[in-house]
Amino acid sequence: MEKIVLAEKFNLFTEHWSPKIVAELNDSYIKLAKLKGEFVWHHHDEEEELFFVVKGTLLIKFRDKEVLLNEGECIVIPKGVEHLPVADEEVHVMLIEPKTTLNTGNVVNERTVKALNKI
Repeated sequence: MEKIVLAEKFNLFTEHWSPKIVAELNDSYIKLAKLKGEFVWHHHDEEEELFFVVKGTLLIKFRDKEVLLNEGECIVIPKGVEHLPVADEEVHVMLIEPKTTLNTGNVVNERTVKALNKI
């Protein structure tokens, strides 16, 4: 059991849209990611996911609305809900999601990360 210093962990990588595992909690991973630009519309058939903004501002688009998250704010996206994360400037997020969660959900493309690195 050791503390996790988020700022130190974020300094270990530069790539965007490539989550890194920092811890495991029951059947979930705690992941850190840097986001910039627009991701892809997707949903997760079996998993819910939590986005917690550590640094910056993240817009989550849904088909019927948009939610703007500022530092210190989070949102839980229910399974099956289509969403599109957008970061005009670089955003640092912590994700809490089941270990089975694929970052692009039901979409497989060049942004899909199948093998996650642990930092």
